[in-house]
Amino acid sequence: MEVAIVILTGVFFLVSIYLILSRHIIRVLLGVAMLGNGVNLTIFTAGRITREIPPIIGNNASVPLEGIANPLPQALVLTAIVIAFSFFAFLLVLVFRTYQELGTDDTAEMRDAEPKGEASPPLGY
Repeated sequence: MEVAIVILTGVFFLVSIYLILSRHIIRVLLGVAMLGNGVNLTIFTAGRITREIPPIIGNNASVPLEGIANPLPQALVLTAIVIAFSFFAFLLVLVFRTYQELGTDDTAEMRDAEPKGEASPPLGY
């Protein structure tokens, strides 16, 4: 099962890199979302996906049993999901506002939308 998840993670990374290298901002946005999912699967797979017992130490034991689940990757993935969703929502609003302002989602056309004849900004201090 873990081999299938690792292959799926690789597919997530490949598709996300392909989408991020696109000229259209909507595809870049979807690529960033897929990259977050790939990272979450990587962290989750690193914590082993097996059916183990919960990480509870019994009353008469001083150490946990041998086959306990590792709760750290689960907590990291849960936190990463919340952060990725908020980042995706911010980028979605930013892309929508950019589309309203410029009327295009093509990055080459956005570069052409810059005002001509203005002085470039200072490049140093």
